[in-house]
Amino acid sequence: MDWNKIWNDIVNFFKTNAWNIVIFFAVLLLGIIVIKILLNITRRLLKKTKMEPIAVGFICAILKLLFYLCLVLILLSIIGIELTGLLTAISALLLAVGLALENNIANAANGIIVVSSKMFKKGDYIQVDGKEGNVIEINFLFTTILTADNKRVTIPNSTIVNNCVVDYDSSKTRRVDIKFNVSYESDVKQVEKIIKDVMYSNGKVLLNPEPFCRLNALNSSSIEFIAKCWCDSEDYWTVYHDLMEGVFNELKRNKISIPYDQIEIRERKDKPVMPVEGKSLPKRIEKVRDENFKIDLEKMDFVEIFKKQKRKNKNKFKNNDKLSIGENTALIKSDEENLTLINKKNKEKITTKENNTQQKKSKKKENQVIKGNKNG
Repeated sequence: MDWNKIWNDIVNFFKTNAWNIVIFFAVLLLGIIVIKILLNITRRLLKKTKMEPIAVGFICAILKLLFYLCLVLILLSIIGIELTGLLTAISALLLAVGLALENNIANAANGIIVVSSKMFKKGDYIQVDGKEGNVIEINFLFTTILTADNKRVTIPNSTIVNNCVVDYDSSKTRRVDIKFNVSYESDVKQVEKIIKDVMYSNGKVLLNPEPFCRLNALNSSSIEFIAKCWCDSEDYWTVYHDLMEGVFNELKRNKISIPYDQIEIRERKDKPVMPVEGKSLPKRIEKVRDENFKIDLEKMDFVEIFKKQKRKNKNKFKNNDKLSIGENTALIKSDEENLTLINKKNKEKITTKENNTQQKKSKKKENQVIKGNKNG
């Protein structure tokens, strides 16, 4: 290989196409900024049409792909590459990739079905294939949910379409079903009245449909009551826990026993050893967290962008005004020394005042004694 010839070809290419290269990078930079601004404007316009957030995100993702594809074609034409041959090569490549990524294409098609059929909306609490959580995002291939313990679960769109989907937030109201067990000696009507009174006393419980409570089952060591009432979907867990606590307290107040299963108990005679490792708990030291000043031209509002920039500048000035760690510690030490000196001086003043008052009192007593002797 003739390396000199290759090097000369590279140098000649940059010399002859220097202006095209400058235009290439300028169009690339401006194109990315323009695409982000266009996507931001499109997202805001779609939100004003009261479209579902999932559909808005899906449409914006498709437009983003098309915009970047057009930008790539424009950049290739600037360099001087013929697009006719390139398009045929791309079509052949897409055919091969389509055959290899058959499952992913199925996920993309099912994603369109999920969005168009409005199976659920962003923020809904759903259950799919044993996984449950709030829907936070849907894209071409996957739907992402956030579980109650803050875990992100990514589910393929084909799994959603081919399985049963439970949407707990599809309606405005939900029914709360709770079961309670009491002893066989309890009065059935009294227990029903107590449970109903607890449900009626809760303002989050809907009165239409009317709350329901009846005897449900005869267990081996207790009788079981079932209570049903309706509430707003957003208040489901609040109502559930409030009813559990309220019924438990009212049963105790009315001296209605809750039976226990029989358990065999054995007395332990040996003394348990409980070794303790380490010292007591350390003092809490708060972690310093940096504020995120990342600007997203696609999703952020323009007013929010300017506000973030102002806050960033203010924090810069604040950080510059702050002293270093060594200076701060030195100031703290000097302040502590000054406080100790002031305390010492105050103590000395107090002791001198006390001594003076004692001396004055002793002199007065001596003078009184002398006067008494003279009169005598």
